[in-house]
Amino acid sequence: MMRYLETVVTLKFDPSMCTGCGLCNKVCPHGVFGFQDKRAFLADRGACMECGACARNCQPGAIQVRAGVGCAAGVLAGLLAGTEPTCGCSVGGDSTCC
Repeated sequence: MMRYLETVVTLKFDPSMCTGCGLCNKVCPHGVFGFQDKRAFLADRGACMECGACARNCQPGAIQVRAGVGCAAGVLAGLLAGTEPTCGCSVGGDSTCC
């Protein structure tokens, strides 16, 4: 499975807002969330590809993520366009992707 940069991923999870519906665990294509004691938890944050499925399905708003941003999106956009990947998260103003 592809690994992403954990320190760059925009995923935020507030376990105190979790109602235990389990939808985040069901819709996540990379197993970012686990489910234990009737609550979700971040099982593998670095696997998040920022697709946004978890946040769209979280009724109480315990999950936030900026879908379609970050290094994964930058790499894919660069591949599709045939250009260098850019995502705006590099240090020092360099526009190349992490």
